[in-house]
Formats: sequence, C-alpha cells, structure tokens
Amino acid sequence: MILEIVKYPDPFLKSEAVKVDSVDDSVRKLIDDMVETMYYARGIGLASLQVRDPRRVVVLDVPDEDEKEREKGKNLMALVNPEIVYSEGETIYEEGCLSLPGVTADVERAAKVRVKALDRDGKQIEIEAEGLLAIALQHELDHLNGILFIDRLSRLKRELVKRKYKKSLETEERAI
Repeated sequence: MILEIVKYPDPFLKSEAVKVDSVDDSVRKLIDDMVETMYYARGIGLASLQVRDPRRVVVLDVPDEDEKEREKGKNLMALVNPEIVYSEGETIYEEGCLSLPGVTADVERAAKVRVKALDRDGKQIEIEAEGLLAIALQHELDHLNGILFIDRLSRLKRELVKRKYKKSLETEERAI
C-alpha cells in the first residue's frame, strides 16, 4: 500500500523514532509499504517517520555508481533499528528529500560509514558503505533522529532553502 509522505514543516518529522522490540509481521508490512511508497515517489531511501510511523525502520535502494538507470530491487535493503557504529572522512553531496520535494542543497557527510541493524527477518547485519550509499544511509538515519538535511546547513543556507521550498509550494497551489 502506498503511504502518504509527511511533508516539511510537519512537526512529526522532528520527532525521534522508537526502537523496534522484535521484527514481526507488522514491521514486515511496514517495510513492504515503505518500499512501495519509495518506488512510487521515485526515491532511493525512506525513513519510517516520513510515513508517520514512529518505529526505527528505513528502506533504501541506491543505484550502483555505474548504473545509468536503477534496476528496481537490485540493491534493496530494509534496516530495523539501524545505527552508525563507525564513520570516517568527509564528503559533500547535493541532497534532496521526499519530505521537501523540489529543493536540494550541498550537505557535508562522512565519506564512509559502517551501519549495524536488523534485517526484515530480525537477523543482525552490518553494512560498510561509501559513496551515494553512505550518504543515503546517513540521510535516512538522520530522519529517525528527527534531523532533516536542511538542519545540517548553515543558518543562511537553511533559510534560502526554506524560502525556495515555500515558493515552490505557493507555485504548486496556484497551479491547482
């Protein structure tokens, strides 16, 4: 089922997700719905708070660096209770967000990360990532902690992005 994506400035996006006690059928259903929603919205990642669910769950399907077009499901992963256990280096990448459609900004992130989580079967997994996958992991895990990519910008850049977003919403409303 396609879920509604919570849009900025909804205060729910600023809440902190709660740990999942056990991966059961309700969590797997959430994962399936989030995957369907992510693909429908043409995203590469989605966090549970973005679909108004308080549980610590993210889904990602990040294309390989050399892929011209994403092969749906090829790199699909669902992470329950994910946490970054190691990071190194720095990189800057132009990020966007399904909760702030139409705006992007350069965000500084760690270049490499190691993430520990449970998979959809409740098994412990560890992922080492760099490049776009590392960026997407950090972006989605930030969501679980109530942090949006614009929160990582300087105050001036954040205000410019907010203004651009507000203007795009006004343009959209006039078009309807």
